[in-house]
Amino acid sequence: MLATLRRVVEGWLVGPGVVPTSRPVGSPEQGGLAGRIRRRYIRLGKKRGDLVGPTKRGKGTKLMLLVDGAGLPLAVDVDSASPAEVGLIEPLLNQTVTEYIPRRLIYDRAADSDALRERLAARDIELICPHRRRRVRPATQDGRPLRRYRKRWIIERTISWLQSYRRLVTRYEFYAFLFHSFAKLACLMIVLRRF
Repeated sequence: MLATLRRVVEGWLVGPGVVPTSRPVGSPEQGGLAGRIRRRYIRLGKKRGDLVGPTKRGKGTKLMLLVDGAGLPLAVDVDSASPAEVGLIEPLLNQTVTEYIPRRLIYDRAADSDALRERLAARDIELICPHRRRRVRPATQDGRPLRRYRKRWIIERTISWLQSYRRLVTRYEFYAFLFHSFAKLACLMIVLRRF
């Protein structure tokens, strides 16, 4: 409203700069609005913004996280939910905030790729993940390294720490760099809480 709040409250008059419209105001449903809750109109619409991609369950954003053995975040990255996680692991490793990169990377079955194993081996990183159930090629690792897979609960615990921040559970930001900044801030809070 162009009139100042004081003028409106004191005399319930609209200022001279506001021209009354001759068009009648329609119902919220006519303008694409879903309804009104506590003096706010709610607009129904599809989720949109930077790095929002389709999946089987709808649209979303992936939050990739790299932690050390104690569960402290070393890197966080944001990407669309559409690409496979195999292609998101190496950009995540490039975003570490320290020079320390773990020599062993524990991941779930989504990272089972021989090409990724070779690229990580060239960087002197061992990928520990179980093979997919319907794998056609012969197994590349035996059960000995998979004993470390039992420590995967550490990353799950760090993810649950991140889920305590409401801003990361539901993405409210249109721009991806804002969501990424809030994720970095949450990781910083986790690190500061641990020390």
